[in-house]
Amino acid sequence: MKLYKLSSSTLIEIESTFYLGPEFDWDDLLSKEDLSAFLASEHKKWEGISTESATQKIESEARAPMGNQEIWAAGVTYYRSRTARMEESEDAGGADFYDKVYNAERPELFFKATASRVAHPGKAVTIRRDSSWDVPEPELTLLVSPKGIIQGYTIGNDMSSRSIEGENPLYLPQAKVYHGSASIGPCILLGNHILDEAKIKLEIHRNDSLTFSGETDLSQLKRKPQELADWLYRGNTFPIGCFLMTGTGIVPDNLTLEVGDQIAISIEGIGTLKNKVEKI
Repeated sequence: MKLYKLSSSTLIEIESTFYLGPEFDWDDLLSKEDLSAFLASEHKKWEGISTESATQKIESEARAPMGNQEIWAAGVTYYRSRTARMEESEDAGGADFYDKVYNAERPELFFKATASRVAHPGKAVTIRRDSSWDVPEPELTLLVSPKGIIQGYTIGNDMSSRSIEGENPLYLPQAKVYHGSASIGPCILLGNHILDEAKIKLEIHRNDSLTFSGETDLSQLKRKPQELADWLYRGNTFPIGCFLMTGTGIVPDNLTLEVGDQIAISIEGIGTLKNKVEKI
């Protein structure tokens, strides 16, 4: 089951059949511990619509599938991310930190975004004016319930200023947290299981030409999703649930984003999240 938030309604896809329902309070909706069961019952009252109509609505009305939930993120969960972070921070003397956290029991977890900083699907994520090296980071993103249980999955775009982070690891919040620094969507794949081999793909287009393409799969994720959620909930409470980005295994080298670039992140079984790039 896939759950979409539209501008003034809700859309559910079940086995390629679409149902259009009312607008919800998404703080209340995503705080339900039995979200899948609730929607499996609720959608029976909704209107069935054609695939064509549903596609048009998704393309024109899709919103980030969240209310006021916080977005958090895990870092250095793929070997490729570990290597890239070591390279970018070598001059600052922080390279060993990333190697140590990759092999440590405790993961790197950090706050990423409030709802007001999140770009809707199809809208603009941003790069900072005081950064010279900016990349998107494609990430499987977990919807976690107030009790710490994974309710579903979505696609996350964790925008990162690598020049700022590489200058000094203590600058991580400035490299990661700013207006337009994240996007999630276009839907939530409900359930507590996703294929371990699901493919993640990143494409960046510039002036209608493919500038970058990269691919990985979830088998390369060192830590299991529920493990990451358990660590996050050790010292935090989330009364309306939260989202947790699980890290990236695709790191574009020798490329920095420019205004006007088009980013497309696809995860097998979920869909594709598209954003354009602006500067803030």
